[in-house]
Order: sequence, then C-alpha cells, then structure tokens
Amino acid sequence: MFQGLSKRERQIMDVIYMLREATAAQVLSRMPEGSTDASVRKLVRILEEKGHLTHRREGREHVYSPTVPEKEARRHAAQHLLATLFRGSLPEAVSALLDASYGDLSEEEARKIRRLIDQAEAEGR
Repeated sequence: MFQGLSKRERQIMDVIYMLREATAAQVLSRMPEGSTDASVRKLVRILEEKGHLTHRREGREHVYSPTVPEKEARRHAAQHLLATLFRGSLPEAVSALLDASYGDLSEEEARKIRRLIDQAEAEGR
C-alpha cells in the first residue's frame, strides 16, 4: 500500500493518520524542520493523486483524510515487511522484534502478546 512513497510522503501519512484528518497547515506544523508550506502542499496533492488521500472543502481549506483505514494500512505494511525482510516467516519477524526490545518488554506487554497468540489460534488464523 505505501510501497514507493518517499520519506516525506510517509511522514505526511503518519501525521494524517495520527490526526485522522488535517489541513496542509496542520500537517506542516507536525513535520520535521526543513519542511516548507509549498513542499507539504505539493506532496499532499501527490498523495491524493496516488489514491492515498481524499479531501473535502471546509471554507477555503482542504481537509485531507486517508482513503484506507489505519488498521488496514498497518496490516498491509506488516505483510509487506514480513514478505520482504523475513521471507514470509512470522516466527523470524517476531524473534527480531523481541530481540530488538529485549529488556524493554514489560510483563503487561508479554501478557498481551500471549493473549493475541491465543486469540489467533482460537480463531484459526
């Protein structure tokens, strides 16, 4: 879904997902330094042309929102990551994530992960 997006385009999508909808000015206010109003507005239009965003008019402003729900976008990104970095191996991906967070995994997070695995098994995923 988001393959082929530039770093700035992904940052814009992150901001819009975080806010649920946003004007170009709202996006700019949350972008890293070095972003300009003109570049953000241009990239938002490009993202709309690519089908990632849609807009509605609110007075003189365009209010942008994603065309794909965040959960679906995350799932698609995870599938892409799994396929490209881990050759489709979920155990390898989980192992890498656990290695990366070694020592930072709280008991509550571990319980939640166990519950998610149990739930996936019960649903036959």
